[in-house]
Amino acid sequence: MLTEPLAPYLLWAKMRRPAAIDLAGSNLLPCAIDDLPGARAAVDISAPNDNGFPPLVEAIARHYGVTAAHVVSGTGCSGANFVAIATLVGPGDEVLVEEPTYDPLIGACRLMGAAIRRLPRRFETRWRVDPDDVARLLTPQTRLVVLTSPHNPSGAIVPPADLDAVGRAAARVGAAVLVDEVYLDGANLAGAALAPTPSAGRLDGPFVATSSLTKSYGLAGLRCGWIICHPEIAERGRRTRDVVENAGNAPGDRLGALAFAHLPALAERARTLLAGNLARMRAFFDAHPVLEVAAPPAASVVFPRIAGVADAGPFVQALLERQGVAVAPGRFFGAPAHFRISAAGRPDVLERGLAGLHDALASLQPSRVG
Repeated sequence: MLTEPLAPYLLWAKMRRPAAIDLAGSNLLPCAIDDLPGARAAVDISAPNDNGFPPLVEAIARHYGVTAAHVVSGTGCSGANFVAIATLVGPGDEVLVEEPTYDPLIGACRLMGAAIRRLPRRFETRWRVDPDDVARLLTPQTRLVVLTSPHNPSGAIVPPADLDAVGRAAARVGAAVLVDEVYLDGANLAGAALAPTPSAGRLDGPFVATSSLTKSYGLAGLRCGWIICHPEIAERGRRTRDVVENAGNAPGDRLGALAFAHLPALAERARTLLAGNLARMRAFFDAHPVLEVAAPPAASVVFPRIAGVADAGPFVQALLERQGVAVAPGRFFGAPAHFRISAAGRPDVLERGLAGLHDALASLQPSRVG
């Protein structure tokens, strides 16, 4: 019996003290219902949804340029990740999980009885996934490699060449590669000019990609997520979903399909919000060299550390208590020297949060703050 939380970060996120200025969560600023034209009239509590709501599945497939056979819908990206892991992993299987990472990914593997090994992603190499590290850590028992791109918590993107090398190494031992891409559309919209995603053009290999409408489009409440993968894995995923939740949420999935019909407008909203906020973040880090980042922020999360500080926990707590600014402690991701800041909320809230962060840094080391 498990006696500790499977996902300590999520427990903290749900139970933490409210903050006047919240930069700890990473959902895109929520849409109001009227940001989605037709939403008030679209709810149908009886839409057929045994294997996914067909209009939603087809809309997701069009978004990726694949067929509906490649798509498994899920309850948010977290639900999609769980279904993917439960489909691919069983008791005693080895899973190679990046470190640092979003801890529900580890929790899902633990829940399935997997033996977890960690793949280091290092600040010194800009949080790169090193294919040589992957090849060295894989064993004949490895059944899954788990990555996030953009990386949660740092926002770093895995380049296509490195993904391909990871895929080749995984294929040699019969392992799949799960890539959580939930921040990817937002990074592209904000101007990161990324290369094609693992789910576009790599479906004959070992790749399984997950995402949702949450982090990039501001629709967390719909819990609209999905898996993109080879049709054979997708069919297994649907059968896994049979025992996880049987059928989907008909009203939510109908609204998800409506959201895809209005995706260009939602994308423009996200582009405006994220491009401006990321510019603010880059300027802030340029002016505060005591805050070290591996690269200029390109996604809606960034994972700085304070030069010379091994544990940012006391600083994070003081920032909340004295300035009323919440950020996510790095210990929940496996990197206690760091903390995660979100650039996905209202611009005025971000401005106030960065001002509070400036004051906290000045109190910590006045001579080193710009």
